[in-house]
Amino acid sequence: MDNKLKAHFGLLGTNLFFAINLSAVKYLTGNGFMKPFGMNVIRVGVSVLLFWLLYLIRPSQKKIDNKDAPRFILCALTGIAINQMLFLKGLSLTYSIHAVLLMLTTPILITMAAAWILRERINVYKIAGLTLGICGAVVLITSRQSTGSGAAVLLGDLFVLINAVSYTIFFILVKPLMLKYNPVQVIRVIFTWGLLMILPFGWMEFVSIEWNQFGNVEYTCIGLITICGTFLAYLFNVYGIKILGASVAGTYIYIQPVFATAIAMIFLKEQLEPYKILAAVLIFAGVYLCNKTVKRRTA
Repeated sequence: MDNKLKAHFGLLGTNLFFAINLSAVKYLTGNGFMKPFGMNVIRVGVSVLLFWLLYLIRPSQKKIDNKDAPRFILCALTGIAINQMLFLKGLSLTYSIHAVLLMLTTPILITMAAAWILRERINVYKIAGLTLGICGAVVLITSRQSTGSGAAVLLGDLFVLINAVSYTIFFILVKPLMLKYNPVQVIRVIFTWGLLMILPFGWMEFVSIEWNQFGNVEYTCIGLITICGTFLAYLFNVYGIKILGASVAGTYIYIQPVFATAIAMIFLKEQLEPYKILAAVLIFAGVYLCNKTVKRRTA
């Protein structure tokens, strides 16, 4: 099997792992086995151990410049601390389908940030894409057809949306580091700093977990969240970007909602109401148009 085919399978696996991760997190938090911040300590902590174990196996790395330390810390804050805590907290309050569709707005937010911060040119496709994406998010957040937990769902949706904004900032901050250092080294350092940041918020929830209540299903969920949904997902994603490029890797984000919706409907019994379908169509169309390029006419 050649490297390109391996990279495609890796990206497919990444998005499948992320999709499984949503339902596994929802199952553990929804059934009271653990709280979201405590789960963050487990998720990030286990991933840090695995990344450093990988470093012991393959220790080669480039020395980090002191001037890059603040950027690493900001990446840890936006990409791990704020991102992970708000995502898991939001997911514990809302539906898995809501969460994955709102996370799909990240490419749209990146387009907005690139236009504002990097002064990138906005064409008619991007304007239409931004409009459709925002409309889809509004439909999803305002149409809360839940069983008496509308306020909680709204708060969860807002947390997930803020998480997407935080990840957008992280995406912009981390790009120069990925070009300068080995991507796996960058992820390892960011996760290590991120663990130190989330410990004060999640430690009490972590130590209050009643492990004696766990069975095979619960431990399997933890394994899926930590090993598959975090450690392997990040590694596979980095490998896919390295071999195929960021643009190709980015297209796989369209697959994640399909996986996540199917898994949530089968295992969590979530319903695919008409407003979710409408929001999905609007957001998908928005992401597509934001990534569409205008062909220049040649004389």
